[in-house]
Amino acid sequence: MTRTRLRTTLAAAAVLSLGLTACSSGAGSDDDRLDNGDLPAVSIGIHTGWDEGIAVSHLFAAVLEDAGYDVETEDADAGVVYTGLAGGDYDLNFDMWLPVTHADYLDKYGDDLEQLGVWYDDAKLTIAVNEDAPITSLDELAANADAFGGRLVGIEAGAGLTRITQDEVIPAYGLEGMEFLVSSTPAMLAELTAATDAGEDVVVTLWRPHWAYDAFPVRDLEDPQGVLGEAEEIHTVGRDGFSDDYPALAAAIADFTLTDEQLFSLENRIFNEDGGSDPAASARAWLEENTDVRDAIATALEA
Repeated sequence: MTRTRLRTTLAAAAVLSLGLTACSSGAGSDDDRLDNGDLPAVSIGIHTGWDEGIAVSHLFAAVLEDAGYDVETEDADAGVVYTGLAGGDYDLNFDMWLPVTHADYLDKYGDDLEQLGVWYDDAKLTIAVNEDAPITSLDELAANADAFGGRLVGIEAGAGLTRITQDEVIPAYGLEGMEFLVSSTPAMLAELTAATDAGEDVVVTLWRPHWAYDAFPVRDLEDPQGVLGEAEEIHTVGRDGFSDDYPALAAAIADFTLTDEQLFSLENRIFNEDGGSDPAASARAWLEENTDVRDAIATALEA
């Protein structure tokens, strides 16, 4: 798999430096259209249940709305989001994990997407257990399956983590005798809540960054065979032609990053403190307390 099939943000930089027109209608750049009172519409596809993507999407949406963009967000399964991006139904997605988790989607749709930037570079797929579980490594799980009720609790069918668990983790560690529950992220978290509240052993598919590590007494199982992969990058991707249509926004996305502390704080605000009921409002509240992040994006949009 190669990343050269994705376009880079160099195109956006070239558009900015040369002053080329930004959209096929001849209306100019996204900033030009703002000056003319024509609010640019931007649609963001968000992977259902992927909390870091939910958090960052609503953070960006809040800043864009304040800058005058007309923003629409829609939650859908990852496969639906990438199909929509490739077909031009969405403009942006802030949650493409590479080089492993979303490699299949890159292979399938890469020619119709643009890579706009990497905003986080220490993302990891994990298999987690309650912190007082009797094992520390995946290679002990098969022999101790009964302690976990013979079940490995997963998330959505379309998630890269689900595919890797089915195709790599289960055969590598001889877990075919366990029931792999493919459900949803909320269902997995409900199982995790019930088990930890009851003091029972539980094993779930999880990933970092995730607020669950702060909310629950859990720890990762070691992966001695390395089948879950190394740390990954989280990319923002756009539909084909995005950086030509929105050069200022593409440049702002290219500059955007979050530290571990910022991301964990944002997720905690949305999903722990506020219960995840209104991520848009929670992201706005977080930005009021983290004006450096808000101002950095806003300044980049104006550059």
